[in-house]
Amino acid sequence: MMETLLIAAGLVVGLGVAALVFVLLRARAPVPDRAAEQQVIELSGRMQTMTEMLTRAQAQLQQTVHERLDAVTQHLGQSMQTSTKQTVDSLQKLNERIAVIDGAQKNLTDLTSQVTSLRDILSNKQSRGAFGQGRMEAIVQDGLAKGSYEFQFTLSNRTRPDCVVFLAVDDRPLVIDAKFPLEGVTAFRDARNDEEKKQAAQRLRGDVARHVADISEKYLIPGETQDVALMFVPSESVFAELHDSFDDIVQKAYRARVVLVSPALLTLAIQVMQQIQKDARMRAAAQTIQGEVNHLMDDLGRLRERVLKLQQHFGQANEDVSQILISADKVAKRGGRIESLEFETDESAREARAVIPAPIRKLEAGE
Repeated sequence: MMETLLIAAGLVVGLGVAALVFVLLRARAPVPDRAAEQQVIELSGRMQTMTEMLTRAQAQLQQTVHERLDAVTQHLGQSMQTSTKQTVDSLQKLNERIAVIDGAQKNLTDLTSQVTSLRDILSNKQSRGAFGQGRMEAIVQDGLAKGSYEFQFTLSNRTRPDCVVFLAVDDRPLVIDAKFPLEGVTAFRDARNDEEKKQAAQRLRGDVARHVADISEKYLIPGETQDVALMFVPSESVFAELHDSFDDIVQKAYRARVVLVSPALLTLAIQVMQQIQKDARMRAAAQTIQGEVNHLMDDLGRLRERVLKLQQHFGQANEDVSQILISADKVAKRGGRIESLEFETDESAREARAVIPAPIRKLEAGE
C-alpha cells in the first residue's frame, strides 16, 4: 500500500512539472502583447491553482504515509513483543525440560552404577554371602525386639548359624541360614543353548541339595533346635524361578525339614514370630496379674476381718461407756440425796453398787 502511494505521488509531481514546462515553452512563443499578457495571467492562475492542488495532495499524501507508517510500526512492535514473549516462554520450558532430562540422566547413571555394583557383589561368592546376610539381618532387626534373636549363635556341636530366633513358647531356637548358593542360578540364567541350560540345571540341583543337607545335618539338633530350619533366598526372582522350574528341589528341602523363604516370606514369618512372642508376654503378664489379684483379694479378706474386730471393739467400748454413764447418773442422784440428807437402805446401796462396773468399783475402793 505504501509503495502504491509513493508511486501515485511521483506521478502527480511528474505531471505538474511537465505541465509547468509546457506552459513555459508556450510562453516563449511570439504572441501579441495583450494576448500574451492575458495568457500569462491565465497561466499564472493555473500555475497557482496547480500549486495549491499539488500542496494539498502532498500534505494528504504525507499524512497518509505517516498514518500508515505509525500503524505498521505499532503492529510491528506488538508482533515483536509477542514473539519475544513466546520465545522467552519457549526457552524457559526448554530449560525446564533440559533440567528434567539432566535429572533423569543422573538417576540413570546412578542406577547403572548401582546395578554394576550389585553385579560385582553377586559375582563374588564372599560378597554375595555378605549381601544375603545383610538383607536377612535387616529384616530380623526390623521385626523383632532385641534379646529375641542372636546372630552367629554357637550351638552345642560348635556350628554357628547365621541367625537364631528364640520363641517364647519354646526354649528351642529357630535357625535361619542366609548362605544360599547363587552360582548355579547365575549359570542357569546365562546358558545360551539347551545343553548349557541342562548342565546348569544339574549344577543348581546339586548345589541346593548339598546346602539343604548341610543345614539339616548342622543346625537341626534334636532337643536343642526347632524341627524346622529356614533357608533364606535373598532374591524374589530367584525364589520364584526355583518354584517354577525346580519344584523337585523345593519338595526335597521340605522333606529334609528345610523351608526356603524369600525376603517377603521371611518378613511374614518374622511378623508371626513377633505376634507369638507378644501373645506369650501377654499370657505371662496375665498370669502375673491374676496372681497379684489373688494376693489383693487375700489382703482384702484380712482387712475385712480386722474391720469386723474393730467394730466389735467399738461395740464393746460403746457398751462400757453406756454402763459408765448409768453409774455416773446414779452417783449424781446419790450425791443429790446426800446433799438433801436423804439416805437409802443398805440393800439399795448394794444394788446400786452391783450395777457399777468392776473398774469403777476398784476406783471407788482406791485399788
